[in-house]
Amino acid sequence: MSNLNIKIGDLQLKNPVMTASGTFGYGLEYADFVNLSDIGAIIVKGTTLHHREGNDYPRMAETPSGMLNCVGLQNKGVDYFCNNIYPQVKDIDTNVIVNVSGSTPEDYAECAARIDRLEKIPAIELNISCPNVKDGGMAFGVTRKGAAEVVRAVRARYHKTLIVKLSPNVTDITEIAKAVEDEGADAVSLINTLMGMAIDIERRKPVLSIKTGGLSGPAIKPVAVRMVWQVARAVRIPVIGLGGIMNAKDAIEFFMAGASAIQIGTANFIDPTVSVKVRDGINQWLDQHKVSSLSEIIGTVD
Repeated sequence: MSNLNIKIGDLQLKNPVMTASGTFGYGLEYADFVNLSDIGAIIVKGTTLHHREGNDYPRMAETPSGMLNCVGLQNKGVDYFCNNIYPQVKDIDTNVIVNVSGSTPEDYAECAARIDRLEKIPAIELNISCPNVKDGGMAFGVTRKGAAEVVRAVRARYHKTLIVKLSPNVTDITEIAKAVEDEGADAVSLINTLMGMAIDIERRKPVLSIKTGGLSGPAIKPVAVRMVWQVARAVRIPVIGLGGIMNAKDAIEFFMAGASAIQIGTANFIDPTVSVKVRDGINQWLDQHKVSSLSEIIGTVD
């Protein structure tokens, strides 16, 4: 067995496989299918300061080699998480990480501060792909200024491992990555979904209720690998790769591109046990190639 241990900031992972926010619920929903302690980390669904209903239906659509979604961060708010969900997940024998979203830097910071008090939540992941309500609805994560502003506000009030999830809907993702690193991010995760659209040609209308949504699944993997490769060479902090990972081969591509860990998202909807299968597949590949530690293949592609 190869050594799969990886450290992200102060976060120690028993293996590099994480489940992506929004695709694994709170982890509890998958407990009948997989031993949760076999996963390196579980990132729970997006959590906001206040309750959110999300967007109207339909808000998911299948596309070739992927899917579109515009769920809209439906959740019951951070206080509900702290009071009702945290007691159920705090003793899971793995890292439980909360994905944090917001509409203003102050919202992000307050939400993060409340999670900071939870002893057994060792990290948060900031979703900076959210629209900035004070700036005409443009996503925080598409400008250096917006991304830096959110991370600065959160870093002032959050004291554990801070992961920032980057949007791919930008001209130069390395500039955003460097901006959040400068403001104190401990790691970056990428990529979030690509903006996409599908049209019902019989109705002559968009399939999704709000017209556009986030594209995920195998269709986006080549874009994700490229962006991880670019960012890993631009920053000093660890990179967590995600986007269309369906098996161990996909995961190993991300490691070679420079990722220290990976997240599995859409594949969970197809096979709820995929995270453990990917972990085992990584181990098998490393053993077959006589690689004693995962760290030996990270960033090996120039």
